[in-house]
Amino acid sequence: MDEISIARAVHVLAVVHWIGGVSLVTLVLLPSLMQSIPAAERLNLFERIEGRFARQAKISTVLAGLTGFYMTQRLDAWDRLSEPSFWWMHAMIAVWAIFTFVLFIAEPLFLHRWVRDRAMRDPEGTLLLVWRMHVLLLSVSFVTVAGAVLGAHGALG
Repeated sequence: MDEISIARAVHVLAVVHWIGGVSLVTLVLLPSLMQSIPAAERLNLFERIEGRFARQAKISTVLAGLTGFYMTQRLDAWDRLSEPSFWWMHAMIAVWAIFTFVLFIAEPLFLHRWVRDRAMRDPEGTLLLVWRMHVLLLSVSFVTVAGAVLGAHGALG
């Protein structure tokens, strides 16, 4: 087994963990909170549960980024970024960059505070907005994963 195979396995496991967690939060946790928990209590419970995953997601996104960069460098695949048929590579980088920005910069610097302040005024609408943003990011992530799998196996070229 060579280093590329190991990097690819770590990359896929990191993405499965990260996007799988986003899927659980988006499709199970948030809808359950919105249906069964009083509006005033939702954000606190969401933050407690999601906070545990956020720490794990940071590790997964770092691993996905490092292994993705390593494979691109090791395979000398940088030229693919100039070819439209490799749109899925751009999508992977964009999804990774968005989540990395949210997890490492936006959330600790201002997003957490903004959501809390908004929830004080509108707890119902705030969690609905959080859910809608998760749906958007999850949808883009699913398209990206599907495109990457198809593209990596020659089905898009």
